[in-house]
Amino acid sequence: MTRKGRAASTAPDGLVIVDKPAGFTSHDVVAKMRRFAGTRRVGHAGTLDPMATGVLVIGVEKATRLLGHLALTEKEYTATIRLGRTTVTDDAEGEITASAGAAGTTLDAVRTGIGELTGDIQQVPSKVSAIKIDGKRSYTRAREGEEFEIPARPVTVSSFVLHDGREAKADDGTPVLDLDVTVVCSSGTYIRALARDLGAGLGTGGHLTALRRTRVGPYGLDAARTLEQLEESLQIMPIAEAAAAAFPRWDVDAHQARLLGNGVRIDMPPREGAGAAGPVAVFGPEGRFLALVEESKGRAKSLAVFV
Repeated sequence: MTRKGRAASTAPDGLVIVDKPAGFTSHDVVAKMRRFAGTRRVGHAGTLDPMATGVLVIGVEKATRLLGHLALTEKEYTATIRLGRTTVTDDAEGEITASAGAAGTTLDAVRTGIGELTGDIQQVPSKVSAIKIDGKRSYTRAREGEEFEIPARPVTVSSFVLHDGREAKADDGTPVLDLDVTVVCSSGTYIRALARDLGAGLGTGGHLTALRRTRVGPYGLDAARTLEQLEESLQIMPIAEAAAAAFPRWDVDAHQARLLGNGVRIDMPPREGAGAAGPVAVFGPEGRFLALVEESKGRAKSLAVFV
């Protein structure tokens, strides 16, 4: 029994890939998963707004220690951007602040604008984001009516592809242009900020009307389950399988495993190519997941130890 008189959790260590429904906050999903798994040691890797749906990676028990590193991986989205109107939140949930219309906007002009927002760019997050400004959440400052600026941050938009464009009329008769797009981007990229900036560049204004995250690192919708499915049958990806899928693998012998377990920084094999930086998952001689490490001056620096 624990100090509070309750039995210790029997939930396995691992990840749950959730297909988040619209209308739920990421915290709502965590609360559901705590009930399903019978433990409070549950967290998520990368927030999704209530309007958004799709892949939300949930960590259970020891796997919560992977989440901060998983949150830094590449993400993929499908989205619908509406040109012609601007909102205070840069998405469909916010109050309309301008209706310039998108009459005469061509798809060629849209593709040019998308090209300017592809690659390594500087992006200013939405004022209703969770970014902290002097220790206070940006959305809190915005709700309290404060005037403030958020500095631009470097992000990488690896791919920003236009699939379709449809002319429509907004509820007030404003001519708008709805764009179906896919985006592959680095951690910290705001898709609604891309919608805002695309509209600003075209002189029409723009905001996000739909967003679905289709991938976080190696975890896609094919591995995701709805809350209803998980309530009926909870599927937790074992922590070793999750780590092997998400990070480069390094297999060590029993002697090296003991040294790592004791906090000794052992020599790491050289790494090359695009994956040369970042965490590495270390496995022992019997395939046991031991630790996440990173290279520091040629040696393994432990980020999280799981033995």
